[in-house]
Amino acid sequence: MTRRVLAAELVLPGGGQEAVPDGAVLVDGDTIADVGPRAAVIGDAPDGTPVVELGAATILPGLIDCHVHLVFDASEDPLTPFLAADDAALLPAMAGRAARLLDAGVTTARDLGDRNGLVRKVRDAITAGDIPGPRLLTAGTPVTVTGGHCWFLGGEADGEDAVRAAVRRNLRDGADLTKLMVTGGTMTTSGPRPHQVQFTAAELAAAVEESARFGRPVAAHVHGTDGIEAALVAGADTLEHCTFASAVPRRPAFDHELIDRMAADGVFVCPTFSSTLDTVVRDRGADVVKPYLDLVRREYEAGVRLVAGTDAGVHLATFEGYAEGLLWYERAGLPVEAVLTMATSEAAAALGLSDRTGRIAPGLAADLLVVPGDLRQDLRALRDPLLVLAGGRTHVPPAAAERAVLAAAAAGRVSEGAVR
Repeated sequence: MTRRVLAAELVLPGGGQEAVPDGAVLVDGDTIADVGPRAAVIGDAPDGTPVVELGAATILPGLIDCHVHLVFDASEDPLTPFLAADDAALLPAMAGRAARLLDAGVTTARDLGDRNGLVRKVRDAITAGDIPGPRLLTAGTPVTVTGGHCWFLGGEADGEDAVRAAVRRNLRDGADLTKLMVTGGTMTTSGPRPHQVQFTAAELAAAVEESARFGRPVAAHVHGTDGIEAALVAGADTLEHCTFASAVPRRPAFDHELIDRMAADGVFVCPTFSSTLDTVVRDRGADVVKPYLDLVRREYEAGVRLVAGTDAGVHLATFEGYAEGLLWYERAGLPVEAVLTMATSEAAAALGLSDRTGRIAPGLAADLLVVPGDLRQDLRALRDPLLVLAGGRTHVPPAAAERAVLAAAAAGRVSEGAVR
């Protein structure tokens, strides 16, 4: 990690800051030292600072995925291989999935479903610089009821005392936050359904109180209306999925008063849109996803604090597919600026990292993403990351590296043998 200037036709600092045409960012080690017009940044940089000319490209903050599951492989049936793999086999696969997040421009990710502290090991290896990957936050093992959603991860707890103990164990073992399975889910077919609440109000309050006692936030897995309201009453910091699921499959029952309350309370909501939606539309038709697009648009218009997360690892939610999830927010009618905010500064706020990342500003971590063209005109450019900086560490995604080699070969600068 060295001092250098990255210059491009457009810099989007994020966090409400104005876009900078013909802009530049001065990176000093792992930190952003300056950002602004190209001439000013280069002129103020120390003598001899190299300038990386990126041309017709956009520099923006590194993306933040607020909801991933490194233990799952994003296949059609992610549970079967997970259950068949021991920790020794699972750990290197998880490290590879973390690297794929980085390939997609994700420089921070929050993992919300671990087994035996494996995510903590990946997190610590990334922090030490031993393996490539984004900054990771881990919730450890999700707290659920006996036989409840994702019980197979090992976090079963019944009653207030057991719930408090489960929270403490996770935090003792290095978790950054608490994940609480407030309702059932689709992956656990034998447990409560997505519209059903798993815990009592007292158990939920105990979990939130215990986590807060250690200064840690709570991410609540919620689908049905009753679960959403219960999580709000308990004081959860983020609501994951929040689909307003009903007893009738694929027939969400939106509660508009509750949406307005979510906005008034300032709770963060992570709808977990991902590449899975593309498969749903292809296989079942656009009418199946339309209610959820309408829901997100209604939440946005109500002022709900939406953040981006993909649920990467579950059924066909790929680790490379972050951009696909963001495109669905645009299809729902959200402005491009709002979508990018969900993926950067607002996501950082949800994760308690506003003082470290989510914006391009002096003193923050050098978490940067470079994509071709003017991103404001076409969000699809996020599919094509050219360069990623994670804490100042430079990462060239494989696809970008391959394109560079092919372009050099076409220009006669690389031998045919090197291209192969």
